Amino acid sequence: MTTTIRPWPALKVLIMRLHLYIGLLVGPFIFIAALTGTLYALTPALERAIFHDALTTSEVHSASEYRSLASQVSAAQSFLATDAMPSAVRPAPEPGTTTRVMFNAPGLTSGEHRAVFIDPATLEIRDDLTVYGTSGVLPLRRIIDQLHRSLMQGDIGRLYSELAASWLWIAALGGLAIWWFSPGGKVPHDKHTPSARRLRTRRRHSLLGLILLIGLLALSATGMTWSKWAGSNFFAILKAGGWGTPRVSVELGGSDAAADPHAHHVAGSTAADSGIALSAFDRVLSQARTAGLDAGPIELQVPASGKAWKVREVDRSWPSQVDEVAIHPQSFAVTDQVRFEQYSLPAKLTRWGIDGHMGLLFGLPNQLLLVALGIGIMTMTAWGYSMWWRRRASGSSQTLWQAIIAVPAPALAVVALVSLALGYMMPVMGVSLLVVLVIDGLRTLSARKRTSLA
Repeated sequence: MTTTIRPWPALKVLIMRLHLYIGLLVGPFIFIAALTGTLYALTPALERAIFHDALTTSEVHSASEYRSLASQVSAAQSFLATDAMPSAVRPAPEPGTTTRVMFNAPGLTSGEHRAVFIDPATLEIRDDLTVYGTSGVLPLRRIIDQLHRSLMQGDIGRLYSELAASWLWIAALGGLAIWWFSPGGKVPHDKHTPSARRLRTRRRHSLLGLILLIGLLALSATGMTWSKWAGSNFFAILKAGGWGTPRVSVELGGSDAAADPHAHHVAGSTAADSGIALSAFDRVLSQARTAGLDAGPIELQVPASGKAWKVREVDRSWPSQVDEVAIHPQSFAVTDQVRFEQYSLPAKLTRWGIDGHMGLLFGLPNQLLLVALGIGIMTMTAWGYSMWWRRRASGSSQTLWQAIIAVPAPALAVVALVSLALGYMMPVMGVSLLVVLVIDGLRTLSARKRTSLA
């Protein structure tokens, strides 16, 4: 009679060992990512308080009282004592808020600009700050963003956040599998014994993991979109499938690309050697509004020589307003346009996922949810270490390799293929898994040597 080897018990042990290793070795990185992510979710409210003067005007004026964008840009140039053109301008999105006139400046990193905040009605300079990214984060959130993304260590530091994001979803699904296949167990009569306390902690750990499961998976997936290697592979797949985020083209035809010899005679002040009249800002804004860009937050990007203006909506709240238009620098005709409705479903999901991860999609409720998720992740990590600490005295020394060897060959082949595919798509996870297997292999050999000498 042939005996059928059931793979599930061995797979369960393997999942439990892997879950333990993730908790012990990757847990600290996940904890730090959760802590800095929680701080990041709290920063919008803090920034509104700390930079209140920069973001708001001393008096609320109606839009009809606003001065022209040309006047506002000129005021920013006068404040900085420069005739250089700004790189972009964000008109005041609503009454009582300021216009941002953003310049490139020495010493700033990619995505950073020096922003002059101007009262659009009085031309009062409200502040002069460094801003970053499409969301226009201010210095406080920029610092916490760098902590969350890279521990302020540049590209090398990004390894930590990619490691955390790559393993978080595996830990979450592994925990779900362990809960599904494990009996509940009864708490011993003496509730103060180490085993009783460990069982109660395990139940809390499992229950909290179930409650947070969808959020954990979402955070992991969206976090990886920012990562250096997994994120690059993700967007390569989107592009290959034709699901990438569409962008307007700012390229002009050969004859159009030539500079207008009369550009510097257009009414209004001009910046030296730019060939762009300041009055063009108002014409470009008017044309963009006519083309359907009706979001409050909007950005005008000043073109390089031979390129078109790019105007985009930058409202990341729900419903998303991220339409873009390209506008000819001389004729001010719309040369290209992309609407959010044209995005493929994967591109829309990516947009919503990233904005939700940043706490922008649903405003305060979104931010409070992220805070709750961050606190939950830190709590689960602490409970995981507590369970390990209480169980370490049991003398269990089974290694990951021992659990792997016990898995039947067909099931092990599937596990290996899946691991290789995931390691290819998420290189940081793949390399870290190899490191764990090497270390665990040495531990396994050491355990066998001790056993043979006993």
